[in-house]
Amino acid sequence: MAKTSIAELDVFHRRVFVRVDFNVPLRDGDIGDDTRIRASLPTIQHALAHQATTVVLASHLGRPKGTPNADLSLKPVADRLAALLGRPVTFAADCVGPLAVEVARTPGVALLENLRFHAGEEQDDPAFAAQLAALADVYVNDAFGAAHRAHASVHAIVPLMREAGAGLLMKRELRYLSKVLDEPKRPFVSVLGGAKVSDKIEVIDNLIPRVDRLIIGGAMAYTFFKALGHPVGRSLVESDKVDVAREIMAKARARQLPLLLPVDHVVADRLEAGIPTETLAVEDPRIGDRMGLDIGPRTIAAYGEALADASTVVWNGPMGVFEIDAFAKGTLAVALAVADVTGVTIIGGGDSIAAVKKAGITDRITHISTGGGASLEFLGGRTLPGVAVLPEA
Repeated sequence: MAKTSIAELDVFHRRVFVRVDFNVPLRDGDIGDDTRIRASLPTIQHALAHQATTVVLASHLGRPKGTPNADLSLKPVADRLAALLGRPVTFAADCVGPLAVEVARTPGVALLENLRFHAGEEQDDPAFAAQLAALADVYVNDAFGAAHRAHASVHAIVPLMREAGAGLLMKRELRYLSKVLDEPKRPFVSVLGGAKVSDKIEVIDNLIPRVDRLIIGGAMAYTFFKALGHPVGRSLVESDKVDVAREIMAKARARQLPLLLPVDHVVADRLEAGIPTETLAVEDPRIGDRMGLDIGPRTIAAYGEALADASTVVWNGPMGVFEIDAFAKGTLAVALAVADVTGVTIIGGGDSIAAVKKAGITDRITHISTGGGASLEFLGGRTLPGVAVLPEA
């Protein structure tokens, strides 16, 4: 994963096209979380400090499906970026065509309109990529969160540019994620949660030969419980993945890998704040037709113990429905346990990141990945098109 970075590119008096990931939560023009915007600042500031003429920023936002949508305009992002940079950011009302060309020729920082307003972006269309490439002299990909997509602004554009490389955020992402796969300090513990086993199958398969302990929580645990014959009530189960869960447990046993599943859980009639809850052992049939919505105190203690001596931790996915306080204890407890780890800790996935923020321990995590889907695919051993196309260092 040794890719040429912006630090090795000559940006002096040149226009630099930076693909960023400004896919932020946006409602009625208000940005709910500007983490991804802040994460791009070092690369933008590097280009400015090395006297790039124009820093042309491009991003997608949401899923407008190839047509303009005022609710998904990046204009509010340009305003927030200007405030964070402390300097004007010129906004182009389109990402290609005369409006884009004009701002690309204006010295300073410019942000193009949503790339996905054009169908050519998601189609990896060479003609659309050529229009983007014509806006600048140098290409930089700092959008790790979009690197798993073969889209025009991260893939087809690269061979069309005279020089290309990774941004500082992209470089950091690749460094940490590569390190945990290739040379992790041990014990290496992975914590995987969230709703579906299907989202994590490749990651689990790729991590089983590498980790020293594998911790599983969240709704995905109930597919494993089904495979073990435990009562699951109305908990979320992927019935078509029960055999996959059995195979995963068999692989772990064959390697004598400790695979930790919840031993108790918090159950309720429905997913609702203020609803009565009960904590039961996972084998307890009294779950009836209720659903499991968080891990219980014995599980919290066991997971904390499994993390206590870790030197490397990768965590993706919550332990329960942490958005509701009654079902947040497990996720917040795991967040605190990860924060207490003295080695390298890496967190990915929007829900896990939100949990870390809710727990107030962001500054105690080594690396928070900005790419949920991209980090999962990378950890699952897949080649990311937006990374593979970048030149080697």
